Amino acid sequence: MHFNPYGGPAAHLAADLANHAARDAVDETRALVLDRGMTPAPPTTEELARLLDWGRRLLPVFAASPEERVDLVNELLAAAACRPYISRHDGKPAHLHYASEHADGVSRVRAFTAGGLAHLVCEDPERLGVCAREGCGTAYVDVSRNGRRRYCTARCATRVHVAEHRARQHSA
Repeated sequence: MHFNPYGGPAAHLAADLANHAARDAVDETRALVLDRGMTPAPPTTEELARLLDWGRRLLPVFAASPEERVDLVNELLAAAACRPYISRHDGKPAHLHYASEHADGVSRVRAFTAGGLAHLVCEDPERLGVCAREGCGTAYVDVSRNGRRRYCTARCATRVHVAEHRARQHSA
């Protein structure tokens, strides 16, 4: 599945941030925003706390029905104070951002993820989900060809299928 720049990388960042927040994974969150180039400097402890709070707000979008997602994403867009900016930084040609290039890192992450989820909810809201394996709950963006993904990874899918197979063998 082909996504625009906001629907793809931004939605994936939203899923990763939601998953890190669900585990209170501070170090992983720091690495995530640095690896994705979302902050010019390592985030402070206070900024990491704000990012994890934002991640907790992102997770319900993945678990919601497609109809509920619209309202949830609209709330995120309002909270992120998103508005389009044409940006020219680091020698790159003009391109679209949802936060000023002068905004702090947390504001940019919030705008980027809210904007990405908005694009995806408008394009194909069925592409967001939470793993169907009981006890997992990992958020994901479905980039499969047919859009029928139900598990966060092949590992979770295999665990469910093996358990189902063993249950059938036991009952036979």
